[in-house]
Amino acid sequence: MQDRRDLTDAKINRDLLNFALVTPRWFWVVLLFLFAILGIAVYAYAMFINYGQGVTGLNRPAMWGFNITNFVFWVGISHAGVMISAILRLTQAEWRRPVTRAAEVLTVFALATAALFPVFDTGRAWRIYWSFPYDFARGIWPNPRSALVWDPSAIFTYLSSSAMFVYIALLPDLALARDRSAGWKRTLYSMLSLGFRGTSRQWRLQTIAGILLSALILPVFVSVHSIVSFDFSMALVPAWHSTIFPPYFVIGAVHSGVSAVVTLMVILRFAFKLEDYITPDHFDALGRLLIVVSTTWFYFFIVDTIYALYTRESVEVEIINLRTFIWPFNLISVIFLLTAYFIPVPLWLFKRVRRSVTWMLWTSLLVNVGMWLERFMIITPGLALKQPLTYSWGEYIPQPAEFALVLGSFALVATGVFLFAKFFPIIPVFDIKEGQVLKAEVKIGRREVPAVIRD
Repeated sequence: MQDRRDLTDAKINRDLLNFALVTPRWFWVVLLFLFAILGIAVYAYAMFINYGQGVTGLNRPAMWGFNITNFVFWVGISHAGVMISAILRLTQAEWRRPVTRAAEVLTVFALATAALFPVFDTGRAWRIYWSFPYDFARGIWPNPRSALVWDPSAIFTYLSSSAMFVYIALLPDLALARDRSAGWKRTLYSMLSLGFRGTSRQWRLQTIAGILLSALILPVFVSVHSIVSFDFSMALVPAWHSTIFPPYFVIGAVHSGVSAVVTLMVILRFAFKLEDYITPDHFDALGRLLIVVSTTWFYFFIVDTIYALYTRESVEVEIINLRTFIWPFNLISVIFLLTAYFIPVPLWLFKRVRRSVTWMLWTSLLVNVGMWLERFMIITPGLALKQPLTYSWGEYIPQPAEFALVLGSFALVATGVFLFAKFFPIIPVFDIKEGQVLKAEVKIGRREVPAVIRD
């Protein structure tokens, strides 16, 4: 592999703008495949509208299932952008540079996808306006004490701030694409670049805006998944009303989000031939981060289980028994613990695994399989046994339409990221160039020292 110090400005421009300016044939094949999956999901949702929620496995008392599991899962994935981009930007971690934009874009599309699933679960999507706190003609307000009202406010605040975060960081690359394109693309990039010419004042304002947004978005990052956890912890449903849920949900979101970024970086590295920019060093750093995050998540998981048993409530004990001994929940519990922690974390302790692109791909995929199942295990057993009388207990059996929506959600996020990469550089060009300057070294005797020394 070529030494990163040999990356010239011309090569960086050519490599990172190539896919945005030139369309290969395989682009249409991949896009058609993703659209086919989306078509299946749209058909499934059309069945929801036409026949009602009866086509799903939702029934009393289990009124939440796959749809809300997907909602919590994709909100968790959306935390990757802030964790990797904002925090690492503020701490000036140099290895973040090729990773930040992909994480930010994943945040935007994952959060937009998550916002769809509460709409799907209500059944009457045309009445979703009832969840927003406004009062024009109806004469009533939604209950502001309900976490279901907090959700839209938190999610749309996070979505708008994340989209602004992506756009501000994208301005220099839009200007570069404008200068290297022609026709309608040049017109498009000219409009989006907002007249960015690279003057000293523009660079200063763009840098300040990036730092301010990084700092301002951090409280939103913590609050969004905390509010999602309040959907559960404020309810009187067994296995839900736990005070540990806010930090438990936030650290679980970071665990799944960073793992999703690892998966995305492997795909981008392979699809766009970015071996010179996404190196084993980056996977090694992400692997080290994941060891800390996953172990913290496992600690909160154990604490949540202890809280449930400490009260000695019969229903709480029955839910633990259900998760441990009753089919198929016992199998799901074993799978999610193995895939989310006990298989990947011991492997990440080895440097050879962390620096292996193949190993990091499979372990990161395992984590998100486990984390999706973990969200399912939080939501469903408590609802199935929430009634005080045992003859009122029910069960939840997902139907094909719900599986179609799960696949459709993954296809929707993949389509969004893929189309973004087609029109805009998925790796920040000017961030890479800045990193090249700061990392340039010169050899003095037997030692290599930085050519540029920062204060």
